[in-house]
Amino acid sequence: MLFARTRRPVSTFRHSLTRPAVAIGVGLGLVLSTGAGAVAATAADSFATPLRAITNDAKATLVDAEATLDEAAEVSADAASPDLDLKATDTTIDTAGLRSEIAVLSDLELLPTFVLTDVADATAEEAAAVEAQTARLQDAVDDAQAAKQAAAEKAAKKAAEKKRVAEAKKKAAAKAAKEAAALANVNTVAGAQATAARMAADTYGWGSGEFSCLVSLWSKESGWNYQAYNAGSGATGIPQALPGSKMASAGSDWQTNAATQIKWGLDYISRAYGSPCSAWGHSQSVNWY
Repeated sequence: MLFARTRRPVSTFRHSLTRPAVAIGVGLGLVLSTGAGAVAATAADSFATPLRAITNDAKATLVDAEATLDEAAEVSADAASPDLDLKATDTTIDTAGLRSEIAVLSDLELLPTFVLTDVADATAEEAAAVEAQTARLQDAVDDAQAAKQAAAEKAAKKAAEKKRVAEAKKKAAAKAAKEAAALANVNTVAGAQATAARMAADTYGWGSGEFSCLVSLWSKESGWNYQAYNAGSGATGIPQALPGSKMASAGSDWQTNAATQIKWGLDYISRAYGSPCSAWGHSQSVNWY
C-alpha cells in the first residue's frame, strides 16, 4: 500500500540567500587585507550556519529521493503480479530523470555549495513527478487487489453454498432412505403387529391380553395386510375400514402406510368398543365389528 510521504519543503533560505562578496571570498578561502582577521572571522560566523543548512537540506532531499525510487520499485513489482488484472492501466513509472538527478546529488560533498540548492530543487521536482506516477499506479493496484479479493470471496461463498446444498441433499436422501426402510418394515406382518403393540400400549394402555385379541381380530379381517381389499364391501386395509377413505383422518398416506391404518383402527376400536377384546367378542358373535 502506498502511503503519502510528506516531502521536506525547500528551505526558505535557498532563494533568499545572498552571497555578498566578502562571504564568497570567505567561502573560497580568500584572505582580505585591512583587518583581514576580523573580517574573515565575522563573515565565517554569519555564513557558516546557512551553508551547513544548505548541505543538510540537500542530504535530506537525497534520502527522500532514494526512498521514492524504492517505493516506485515496490509498486511496480506489485503491478507486475500475474494474479492482478490492471486492465488497460499504464504500469510504467519513469524514473530515469530522478535517477539522473540522484546521481548528481550523490556527489554533494564534491559540489560547490552555491549550486546545491539548484541540484536539490531539481531532484525534488523529479521525485514529485515519480511520486505522482507511483500514486496513480498504486491506486490501480489497490483496485485490482480489491477486485481479486471480492472475486475470491464470491467464489468461496459459492463453494460454501454448493457444499451446503450437497450436504442438505445427502441428509435428505439419508432421511428418505431411513423412512423408506422403516415404511417397508412396518408394512410387513411382523412390522405391523410390532407397531400395533407399541401404539396400543403407549396410547391406550392396552397390555398383552388386549393385544392378543387385536391380533386375532385383524388376522381374521385382513391377515395384517395393509393392501387388503374386500371387493364385495369395499372394506380396505388392515382394520378393513369401510370405506377406506375414512383412514385419511389419521394421515394422507393411509393407502401406503400400515402405521397410519393401525392408528386409525385402534382409535375406531377405542371409540366403538372400548378395547380390542370387546371388538373381538363382537366379531365372533356377528362376524363383523
